Amino acid sequence: MPTAARPRRLPRLRRLLGLATDNWLARIYLAVLAASVLVMFLSPESTLAASPLVLTAPLSFVGVVLPFGPGTEGGGASEVLATGYWVAWLLLCALVNAAVLGALAARSATPESPGARDSLPPVPDSSGQAARDMARSARARRRGARVLLMPAVDNWLARGYLAVAAASLGFFLYAVFVSQDPGFAGIWPLMATAPLSILALLVASPAEYSSFSWLSPLIFSAGVAVSALLNAVLLGLLAHRLRAREPRSAT
Repeated sequence: MPTAARPRRLPRLRRLLGLATDNWLARIYLAVLAASVLVMFLSPESTLAASPLVLTAPLSFVGVVLPFGPGTEGGGASEVLATGYWVAWLLLCALVNAAVLGALAARSATPESPGARDSLPPVPDSSGQAARDMARSARARRRGARVLLMPAVDNWLARGYLAVAAASLGFFLYAVFVSQDPGFAGIWPLMATAPLSILALLVASPAEYSSFSWLSPLIFSAGVAVSALLNAVLLGLLAHRLRAREPRSAT
């Protein structure tokens, strides 16, 4: 049994590397990331220097809360080790994000099943037939939405991510509406649901400096929830692709 579990990981690793490199969407992402790393080295003081961290979010933000990375005190071997750890972690985050985009590209390129595309409906000959056709169309749209969102809840990877995102959002709401000093509580849901949550922050910021300042945390929370759901769908697609065509040993 232990020997059977070990070779099973190798096909998953090969599929992960394949998803991260064998499609145009993942390659474009890796090219943009490489360009951002070059900009970071050429112009470390510019606002674009943080682009690699944003492009590899949300996993790359995990390194922010760890007391080990570039700038670690001690110098010498400890600083070299910390920098090497940060580079390795950034590469791993880039690989995962590229694989997620590859899974999305693979899903969009998957042909529909023969029964998925129905023939054209006949021309309705009465108002009752038209109403039935409209109801059938509405049910089909709802079914399509459920199928689209199903990867966010039907695997442990996406469910675990949603739990982390929900905890960070709950902490933010508690800090804003219950605690007397919210501080920087918004940084946790922002990092957990990045990079899409950055757009939510930009949309919510103008309301904070208006007479409707109470709307700002609500808009930000709604954007964070949508970002978490979209990220969970992408992670679920990756989990499905990694499990696909997994060979089973004969018993």
